Amino acid sequence: MNYHIMTLFPELISSYMDMSILGRASENGIISYQAINIRDYSTDKHHKVDDYPYGGGPGMVMQAQPIYDAWSDIVSEMQEKPRCIYLTPQGKTFNQDMAKELAKEKDLIFLCGHYEGVDERVLNEIVTDPISAGDFVLTGGELPALMMIDAISRMIPGVLGNADSGEGESFENGLLEYPQYSRPECWNGKAVPEVLLSGDHEKISQWRREESLKRTCQMRPDLLKEAMLTHEEIARIIGHKSAD
Repeated sequence: MNYHIMTLFPELISSYMDMSILGRASENGIISYQAINIRDYSTDKHHKVDDYPYGGGPGMVMQAQPIYDAWSDIVSEMQEKPRCIYLTPQGKTFNQDMAKELAKEKDLIFLCGHYEGVDERVLNEIVTDPISAGDFVLTGGELPALMMIDAISRMIPGVLGNADSGEGESFENGLLEYPQYSRPECWNGKAVPEVLLSGDHEKISQWRREESLKRTCQMRPDLLKEAMLTHEEIARIIGHKSAD
């Protein structure tokens, strides 16, 4: 996977991408990234990339020309134009299924906006996927872009040290992840559940499934509509709701 991030703050991108799991994946050639400074494509002598909005209003708007030229430079040597993601509260909310889908791509372009927005004309020209990190507003698109890149990269074979590490996490099969424990066996008067010490993998798997279901019911019941549940689990949930 090759990530191409158009930004006004390339140092912010590299400071995250060069660390930990993503950094190792990059060193091993599993992923690559380039942080493209949009200011480098400004024709203004001061490298200005924003201007006042037509029609008035507060703030500044990022201009079309530097963004389009940066995008054109990225795709100039590609046979096919890759998907271009624009981080915006107006887009579809990002989720785990989208991460899996995007992980199948060879190249992804991210456009990180700033100020009051981006000239609509360039968005219509280059953006294929307007995507939101959630129903809130940030000062720029860099943090959502890095969040997405992290989630997408975890779905790429070889990025995680353990081939099974991406399985059983939150949102797999529509459920939140079960509780996790590590050493020591007893901490602050609280012991690790005995089933996890039993060595019985079937019982452990059943316990984890039950805990995932319980946690999802308590914290994110909205996820149950799309979860992959057995008839017994559905009956159990209905029984709990009736009891409440």
